[in-house]
Amino acid sequence: MAVIEVENLSKSYGDVVALDGVSFSVEPGEIFGVLGPNGAGKTTAVECLAGLRTPGSGTVRVLGLDPQADGPALREQVGVQLQESHLPDQLTVAEALELYAAFYRDPLDWRSLLDRWGLADKRKARFATLSGGQRQRLFIALALVGNPKVVFLDELTTGLDPQARRATWQLIRQVRAGGVTVVLVSHLMDEVEELCDRLVLLDHGRVVAADTPAGLIERAGAPGRLRFRPLGELAGSIVDELSALPGVRTVENGSREVTISGTGDFAAAATAALTRAGVLVADLRIDRQSLDDAYLALTGRPFETA
Repeated sequence: MAVIEVENLSKSYGDVVALDGVSFSVEPGEIFGVLGPNGAGKTTAVECLAGLRTPGSGTVRVLGLDPQADGPALREQVGVQLQESHLPDQLTVAEALELYAAFYRDPLDWRSLLDRWGLADKRKARFATLSGGQRQRLFIALALVGNPKVVFLDELTTGLDPQARRATWQLIRQVRAGGVTVVLVSHLMDEVEELCDRLVLLDHGRVVAADTPAGLIERAGAPGRLRFRPLGELAGSIVDELSALPGVRTVENGSREVTISGTGDFAAAATAALTRAGVLVADLRIDRQSLDDAYLALTGRPFETA
């Protein structure tokens, strides 16, 4: 049975349509991604799921409960970290966790969360003094202190440096390993591709597709790329042979580099053809198909994050 079921969810702000007939489901124990460019409706969707926003129309069920009609019961079972999360500058880490724990009937021991999330040595530190990575650890701990079955994490790694981002990814995996279903809201393609079991791709408030990352890439027919520098001139006959290979879409013979795009096993076929022709190459690399490519194939335009 699905943990979350969303059917034809819509929400408007005046003349602005934030969500337009959105439907998807989340299974127990998943890291489920809600992916889309800024303004796609991701945060509005999650706020409706968490009971923080009233839908215009449609049906939402989280753990079998209606977030609006069963709000108090649902809040005992979900944790939420919103994109614009902030705490008073003078509040200490321990005070924040103790305060949040007091909101629940059966919270986790907030002291154990200090150790679990690497905050024990920061228990007396004030919020204003924490680094970006430490704040994210605290927000995860606050979302988990109520001992939830589902946790919503909205743009958790935005603004973090690469090292802090990857450390936070590991924390998210630990949350799932603890038996919590994670709904991860992000506009970062690599993050969703790295972490999520399945995802829904939103664009202008509508569902573009829902699948596993690999399934979405394959279904969209998004191309991969093989790049290399030929050691010598690449004959036109070789270019023609490469262009005719199964799965190859384009061959761009530039002044310094050749780029072959295609799907399936095109890269293996291309390298075999180059070997048969005795073409020597340098700096050969394969850029695998990505969610960026899938988004472009599905919508006809690049993924815009600004």
